[in-house]
Amino acid sequence: MLERRNRVKNISKKGRRLKGLLITLLVLLLVGAGAYTFRKPLALMAFDVFLSGQVEQKLEKSYSPLEGEKPKPVVAKQAEPFTALLLGIDQRGNEPARSDTLIYAVVRPQDSKVLLISIPRDTYTEIVGRDKNDKINHAHAFGGAKMSKDTVANFLGYPADYYAAINFEGLRNVVDELGGIELPIDKDIVNKHKDHEKFTIKAGKPLYDGQEALNFVRYREDSDFNRTKRHQVFLNALVERMLKLDQISKIPDLMDMLGENFKTDMTPSFIIDLSKQVLTNQSPQISGYSITGEGMRKNGVYYVQANEEDVNYAGQLIENWTDSNTKTEDLLSPEAQASQEAQNSE
Repeated sequence: MLERRNRVKNISKKGRRLKGLLITLLVLLLVGAGAYTFRKPLALMAFDVFLSGQVEQKLEKSYSPLEGEKPKPVVAKQAEPFTALLLGIDQRGNEPARSDTLIYAVVRPQDSKVLLISIPRDTYTEIVGRDKNDKINHAHAFGGAKMSKDTVANFLGYPADYYAAINFEGLRNVVDELGGIELPIDKDIVNKHKDHEKFTIKAGKPLYDGQEALNFVRYREDSDFNRTKRHQVFLNALVERMLKLDQISKIPDLMDMLGENFKTDMTPSFIIDLSKQVLTNQSPQISGYSITGEGMRKNGVYYVQANEEDVNYAGQLIENWTDSNTKTEDLLSPEAQASQEAQNSE
């Protein structure tokens, strides 16, 4: 078992609520939207009759257990807290598949609560299996989801039970099938660096098509934190569009469009059952925490040196939230602590 990091008592952190996700997990992006709409008992029966079988069949193509790891047993109703590493992949053509978004999630099904811990993609850390330090998002390029999962576990001091990886390239067709999505762009976004792909996204449009949405998540000429936030905004907008159009019958086709761009070691039945369970209990509450750091350069390469206090606090959150004996009222709240810290600094 991984040795858990020592924690400091005086923690100065910058907790931020990750408002970008309407649903509980990235892996529930489409299935969760369907279950949410069919959240009443009779409607859920309709979901089971007309859609769940098709969705499970589509999810079979995305089921990809990691080498050397045994599949977890499926239970009828998930009660214990569990964790998952969510990977947002941006791979173009034959380029290496780096993980642009890394989120460590803790899900408490009984409470309908989710904790999302965001890790900067440029974080300088040991890449497990490579015997070297590098950007944490390079782990996926070197060894896929397995190396990413091992590296994040080593960085945080806590392993993840599952992983879910989605390539944003595969979402372009999904956006177009929905007729575009709404994005909060109030100023033109221009990618113009000499080493970057050139594009401009005009501000103030009522809807943005698949290519524009893809460019929105790919824009990289501001901060790493802002880019991660845009990924969350995009996913939220996608689900909101589905719910607004009430196009639940399209879920199987939309998942077909994702195709090879979505991989997870959660079994199809686990995803469907969990989606319905979490979203029908009560409105899911999402708490978010972002690990921060200082920019630095090594041999001319930019990295982020994570704040050790942030990493230690993330460990405290994980330990507290994964303990099934922790009562709902005793769960640590990064939002509450952030508010308290803000008051103390005034």
